[in-house]
Amino acid sequence: MNYTTHTENFIKSLYCKMGITKPAQLQFQKIATAIDIQVIYWNRSSQALYDGSQVYIFLNEQLTEPQLWQDFCHELGHVQLHIGHQDRMTKSWIEYLENKANNFMYHACVPSFILDEMEPDALTVQNIQQLFNVEYDFAMKRLTQYLSRKMVQ
Repeated sequence: MNYTTHTENFIKSLYCKMGITKPAQLQFQKIATAIDIQVIYWNRSSQALYDGSQVYIFLNEQLTEPQLWQDFCHELGHVQLHIGHQDRMTKSWIEYLENKANNFMYHACVPSFILDEMEPDALTVQNIQQLFNVEYDFAMKRLTQYLSRKMVQ
């Protein structure tokens, strides 16, 4: 039996509804447009903002392409999983929400259902980095997560 997490299932469903099934289709502009999120570039830290029914993701304009993709997915995690003003939350709750958004980010940037379709010899850090447009350390951590879960199944 192949067990998947709620996050993996959510991301697979979200992406498949958009027709995203291959690494080259993972583009934050396409995802933002599909779910009506406005992306704005600025010179401060990346963050998500709600204004009534409109969602904005602000991305730091000085980031590299892989960093933009990673930050977008982190903020998308907040958008999909959380709502509320962090200035009204306890420090421990903010930490919890950040950990959940980071977990979402790793799975959204490098989805398990796409990794599942790859040949085992293609599952290298360098290949993941290139195919999914993420930083080397990010690719290493995500591949380690993925392979660790596969070993226990």
